[in-house]
Amino acid sequence: MQFGITVLAMILLSGCTALVVGGGSTGGYQDARKPEVVASDSAITNEIKGKYGADSGVSMFNISVRTYSGIVTLTGTVANYVARDQAGRIAKATTGVTAVNNQIVVEK
Repeated sequence: MQFGITVLAMILLSGCTALVVGGGSTGGYQDARKPEVVASDSAITNEIKGKYGADSGVSMFNISVRTYSGIVTLTGTVANYVARDQAGRIAKATTGVTAVNNQIVVEK
């Protein structure tokens, strides 16, 4: 009887390990944005990346694009200020973008 209760307790509690050890499936982070804002931000990011791929001035550089509530943050490195400025202009001209934080570094 004691053995049966122990086995049952182990089975029932085994699913709690992920919650205790890993913080659950979200890793302890929850996005404060509404789902439609998350979808819009994703669409903005994808549109900017597509425009970068089509632009010969910036397509050769590895530029990271992140969007949060319409605010776009650009990071990465480029060879010159022309490419940096062009990346910023492309992002600003994208529908849904409210601000651009251009943190792209020009390599020297």
